[in-house]
Amino acid sequence: MVKDLSGLEITTDSSAAVDAIDRFVDQLLCVGNDAQVILKAVEADPACAMPSAGVAIANTQVAAFYLFAGGSAALTQATSYLKVAKSYLKRANDREKLYLAAIEAWANRDIAQAIAHHEAIAVAFPRDLASVHLAQYHYRNSGNSQGMLRIAEKVFAANRDNPYMYGMLAFALEECHRLEEAEEAGRKAIALKRDNRWAHHAVAHVLETQGRLEEGISLMESLSDTWEDGSSAFYGHLWWHTSLYYLDIENFAKVLEIYDTRIWGRAKKDNGREQINAIALLLRLELRGVNVGSRWQELAAYLQPRLHEHVLAFLDLQYIYALERGGKDDWAGEMLESMQTYGENVLPYARRTWVEVGVPAARGMIAHARGDWENA
Repeated sequence: MVKDLSGLEITTDSSAAVDAIDRFVDQLLCVGNDAQVILKAVEADPACAMPSAGVAIANTQVAAFYLFAGGSAALTQATSYLKVAKSYLKRANDREKLYLAAIEAWANRDIAQAIAHHEAIAVAFPRDLASVHLAQYHYRNSGNSQGMLRIAEKVFAANRDNPYMYGMLAFALEECHRLEEAEEAGRKAIALKRDNRWAHHAVAHVLETQGRLEEGISLMESLSDTWEDGSSAFYGHLWWHTSLYYLDIENFAKVLEIYDTRIWGRAKKDNGREQINAIALLLRLELRGVNVGSRWQELAAYLQPRLHEHVLAFLDLQYIYALERGGKDDWAGEMLESMQTYGENVLPYARRTWVEVGVPAARGMIAHARGDWENA
């Protein structure tokens, strides 16, 4: 039994696997562009029963990597790695077993159960910040800001030496509207580690909320060199936040420049997260009366794979709007029908979100995209 950089035990004898696991966790927490390094852990030790810092078995880490990507193909890939992980379950320690259970619940879209497993890890293994990061991801997608903050505060004492802890705390505080505390934690995270992109994100939220626009532009552009080493989607998202400051000072030409050169211009155009960056910015531009030309049509052509995914209703609403604005009326209609069917069959805890909010809102988004204001 060996330990990772956080002092957490991993069921493997392969130092190469542990190195890959440590690198993956670092990339996960800093939203880096080398998260696929976890594949090397599986290659180094196919029987490794646990990647570091809370993503359970190395194969389970890979499953989490694919689940973050989203989409039906990614789910299929994740499921295959989870199957391998489960075959080694008897060798795993308690933390590894809990993490496997959490990722499997995520794959099954039982987010409430996934959160429960991550909470159990936080209690027994508070140094496992990768697990906390995933719990915060699920809490935020569930609209539970207090849950985000609660789990961060629960493990804070055990991680005072970790710069990523302060970025995670900062974003949770911001989501709970404790803006001054959020900024303080976020700036401390950046002071400890300049390329702490998750902390950049938290402080960006604070400055936008407080209308500190020029300050936001200055901060984000001063850190933007570090975004080159971030994941492609998060690179675009941080530039998206920067564009919001320019939008608010009505420098629309600069916003379009950022869209064309930093967001859609740099995007992996088949990636759902990067599509959302583009959609969310085009929508805001049009709401300000800006003519975005043929950009909707260019974007909508890539959205066919999104029609039946239904990862989050929040995402579906943006996809369906873009489909309609981009002239893909038939795809939008197909997606609406698919959302209705999914909402009727989803797990009970999520049914109200889809049936009472998601589907009616999708009808409103389609109507708005058509200029049918009364029905919208």
